[in-house]
Amino acid sequence: MEALSFHIEVFEGPLELLLHLLKKNKVSIYDIPIEKITAQYMEYIQKFQEFDMELSSDFLIMASELLYIKSQMLLPRHDEEEEDPRKNLADRLLAYQQMKAAAIYLKEHEGDGQFRFYKEPDDIGQPAPDYSNQAFDVEQLIAALSDVLIKTQRKEPPPKTSFVGIGGHEQVSSAYCASHIKERLLGRGPVAFRKVFAGLDSKPKIVVSFLIILEMIRLNMIKAEVKGREIYLTQIKDGEITNEF
Repeated sequence: MEALSFHIEVFEGPLELLLHLLKKNKVSIYDIPIEKITAQYMEYIQKFQEFDMELSSDFLIMASELLYIKSQMLLPRHDEEEEDPRKNLADRLLAYQQMKAAAIYLKEHEGDGQFRFYKEPDDIGQPAPDYSNQAFDVEQLIAALSDVLIKTQRKEPPPKTSFVGIGGHEQVSSAYCASHIKERLLGRGPVAFRKVFAGLDSKPKIVVSFLIILEMIRLNMIKAEVKGREIYLTQIKDGEITNEF
């Protein structure tokens, strides 16, 4: 066998030495040439002793384990499904390799958070309100809006926007519609969806108000619930709608 050229290195343990030999020989952990690796391992042990380097008992235990696996590999295998004598060693080498890689990664990133500062949470005295129980279906809201529009068109005279060339486009203020919705909901508990639109005299105002209601639901300012065949809206917190529609 070709003699090894030694550059004496310090290995943390026998598994690290074995990984070094596998890498040096360009072989897989799952297919260890046990005879060749054992011979090279024993040469390392001999060189360590020649240089009066202190060997821990772990290195000697691994040497005896390699010799045992080598002897097992020489025995005929009567059953093809019999476990490979090298499997336990391969599993330990793989686990050690993964831990080494994790240690290197952590070492490289140990300073990532040194300039980050975290504020301790404030004691708010009571738990924050839970607005996660918003139970509504957007399609149901759209259907309810359609009913409101139909009823409004039946009761009210045609809007000015219907007379193209005679009247200009109606300008609708989102602030006005938001204020109207708040007045309908403030301190009244659940209010029927259709009643929120009462007093709005044009289709544009109704559509803008509907969009504002959707935004209020998204911001957890109001809650929409379906009870029976009716949708009810309830104000759960105050706030301003700044989006212009």
